[in-house]
Amino acid sequence: MSFLQNADLNGTFLGRVWLPKANGPAVVTLRDGQIVDITSKNAPTVRDICERDDPADYVATADGHVLGSLEDIAGVSPADPSKVHFLAPCDLQSVKACGVTFASSMVERVIEEQAAGDPQKAEAIRKRVGAAIGESLRNIKAGSEEAARVKEALIAEGLWSQYLEVGIGPDAEVFSKAQVLSSVGPAADVGLHPISNWNNPEPEVVLTVSSKGNIVGAALGNDVNLRDVEGRSALLLSKAKDNNASCSIGPMIRLFDATFTLDDVRAAELDLKVEGTDGFVMDGHSSMKEISRDPADLVRQTLGRHHQYPDGIMLFLGTLFAPTQDRDVPGEGFTHKLGDVVTISAPGLGSLQNTVRLSTECAEWTFGVSHLMRNLAQRDLL
Repeated sequence: MSFLQNADLNGTFLGRVWLPKANGPAVVTLRDGQIVDITSKNAPTVRDICERDDPADYVATADGHVLGSLEDIAGVSPADPSKVHFLAPCDLQSVKACGVTFASSMVERVIEEQAAGDPQKAEAIRKRVGAAIGESLRNIKAGSEEAARVKEALIAEGLWSQYLEVGIGPDAEVFSKAQVLSSVGPAADVGLHPISNWNNPEPEVVLTVSSKGNIVGAALGNDVNLRDVEGRSALLLSKAKDNNASCSIGPMIRLFDATFTLDDVRAAELDLKVEGTDGFVMDGHSSMKEISRDPADLVRQTLGRHHQYPDGIMLFLGTLFAPTQDRDVPGEGFTHKLGDVVTISAPGLGSLQNTVRLSTECAEWTFGVSHLMRNLAQRDLL
């Protein structure tokens, strides 16, 4: 099954594949079911295309040559470097992520904090905290006067948390999710740090944003999360979020054009399926309609006069999904097991599927910015 089966193939798609003969990446698009290499001196990277005034128009009209069918290339494992296979669709962009942008996930972060990363304590805290604040926050606009009044009430009840601060306060949580070029793409393994025993996938929409702050497209992402590590201390956020193969983006960027706009992102409905080798199956859902901060506001809080990103950003928008379904022990909720297959899908954006491993068992990240620059220079693309 193609990972773009549930996407509108009339849309404008932009991605990257590995070219064995070039020992490096190619910039590609999708035309009539074929993957077309559009790499050129004018636009040797995805970043260069996203910096144009109209990226979708450039991609639609760029010269290129066919590498093979979408079906054939999508079926190739990234573990085989001798064959053309898909990579994460971004290259030089910084990978940033927003946290606690939905009420349900915000409640779960409070629970993680209260439980200090211990899943055995989480269920009792979930009942107490959820009953007090869960539904009351659902329709509150972050940073509003109403949110400020709720904050005062929660402080009086002894329930205030740093996660509620970024969830309904004026300032969004934005952190660095992954290093430039370190994200994995469709069909790749995703990694869990070996120290974690309580973790989960996070299905999200990922915006593609130019250096000028223009939102030019979107993809799907898995913000792999270590609940016990972050729950012990928010100061461990980087350790919980940024590890080898802990960030997946794909399958391709769908650029904004007449068929797909930011309003489609605002209305996106994401589905999650986790299938374990033990027969366990979990289904989840995240509706962008319930986000407490508008995507454009999250971009403004990330990129602007206060902070520049000359190569643009990929921005995870957060998730509504709260993994509370018990897997093994009643009351301990969900955690990954090695070999889990995670599929994140959304109409218009396709499906992003990855297999869960330890970060120490996933392929090492060895192709950095210096390697890309040398490779493009050797190919006379710079």
